[in-house]
Amino acid sequence: MSAALDPRPLTGEPLALDLLNTRWNRDGATQDLLDDTDGLAVWLASNGLADAHPADADVLRHLREVREALAAAVLGSPREAAPLVDAALAHGRIRARLTADGPAEEWEFADPSWGPAWLAAHDYLDLLGRAPDRIRACSGGGCILHFFDTSRNGTRRWCSMAACGNRAKASRHYARSKESPTRE
Repeated sequence: MSAALDPRPLTGEPLALDLLNTRWNRDGATQDLLDDTDGLAVWLASNGLADAHPADADVLRHLREVREALAAAVLGSPREAAPLVDAALAHGRIRARLTADGPAEEWEFADPSWGPAWLAAHDYLDLLGRAPDRIRACSGGGCILHFFDTSRNGTRRWCSMAACGNRAKASRHYARSKESPTRE
């Protein structure tokens, strides 16, 4: 897989949700970008992390672990998932500094291979602080993608209007046309 070609149908979501979206359905089968380090390289590049973090087995293992913790938090009970997310966050910290340009924050990791996973877990905390009710699973039948609803009125339902939204509308239209009597 080329780092320039991300095969996922939805990219560009906040880091935590983008990590969840490394699994998606295509033609009824679940795809997993994090099946191997080639896919990891694609994900790191897509999120601007490739220069700072290698696509190796340790980074991959940590990302998969945090992906499961985030899935448990988003799809299940946040209370039960909290220890899983906290365990990932224990591998790093933010150090506040004063630089010549003003205040700055630096991420520090005891083990650098935890960097991308820690950043995703930390991003989830940020999303919870901003608008936890805007973290959504796509309403498209069979879709397993997630998004952060940034719409003005907060009513976004689908990962993509072009994909899942269009399918849902076409399905409703088809159902209505089957219910209405034909004119002759």
